[in-house]
Amino acid sequence: MLHHVSVGVRSVEEAVKFYDRVLGALGYRRVMEFLPYAVAYGDGAPEFWVQLPADRAPATIGNGVHIAFAAPNKAAAEAFHREALAAGGKDEGAAGPRPDYGPHYFGAFVRDLDGNKLEACLVPEPLAAKTAVARRKKAAKGGRKVAKARARPKKNKKR
Repeated sequence: MLHHVSVGVRSVEEAVKFYDRVLGALGYRRVMEFLPYAVAYGDGAPEFWVQLPADRAPATIGNGVHIAFAAPNKAAAEAFHREALAAGGKDEGAAGPRPDYGPHYFGAFVRDLDGNKLEACLVPEPLAAKTAVARRKKAAKGGRKVAKARARPKKNKKR
């Protein structure tokens, strides 16, 4: 669904010191740089941007916003949390099971140097795939209904 996400920071140079460590623990790397304005991370494509706000006003955090990064395994989620704290981030929840989010959900929560809330999460592949497949089927089914409705000729109304 999403192509990329951006967070505003006060200093890209300082932010990348944090994100290189934290996202590196999950296997992500810098894929684009427009220093001193922006840096993108991903697994090949620029999916997560750290940047100065376009209006050049000071960056502020979004109340209620958090960004979750996929962790390949529990050890990576634990390393994400550990690296975030070592790089100056704030603890928002140690790595561990999150039964309120689902029976197999495993996550770790931190805030970056600018206060953005981040998560590393692991949802077992069969469960994640099953959920994604169900969503796609539902969307496709809904899309066919729309297409069929458009394809039907309109009935002439008698006056």
